Amino acid sequence: MTAPAPPAAATPPSRSLASRALAWSLLLLGTLGFAAVWLLLSLYSSRQNSWMAVIAALDLAWMLRLGGWRPGPLRAGLGVAGTAAAIGLYSWGIAATQIGLSLGVGMIDSMGKLGVHHAWLLTQLANGPMDWAWLIVGLVVAAVASR
Repeated sequence: MTAPAPPAAATPPSRSLASRALAWSLLLLGTLGFAAVWLLLSLYSSRQNSWMAVIAALDLAWMLRLGGWRPGPLRAGLGVAGTAAAIGLYSWGIAATQIGLSLGVGMIDSMGKLGVHHAWLLTQLANGPMDWAWLIVGLVVAAVASR
């Protein structure tokens, strides 16, 4: 009887489930956490602070690296998607907060009731050309820094 032959080429082990969960958790934490910080800064300063989109992009690029995402188009795409989600959550949150304050309800209640068209209208009214430029620069920085 002969011993079984070892495999010809050992494949590297795939990432464990815990490692993948950590990577996705860091991406989610970076997106939600930064949107919350940006929202609090804007409520405190009574300004849009659109330059924070660039900081959000850098923060998410760092979170993707910490999560062990491999460099490449997927990581760049996740950086842009995460930054866009942070911008969207921030915009939705600031619109909901302003509507909630005028109606006497909390931000969470207002976020669930705010319609997409109304939120978009409020976002267009609140942002000037320089704000839109900062948001676009943030998305470009996300693509470059996350790759």
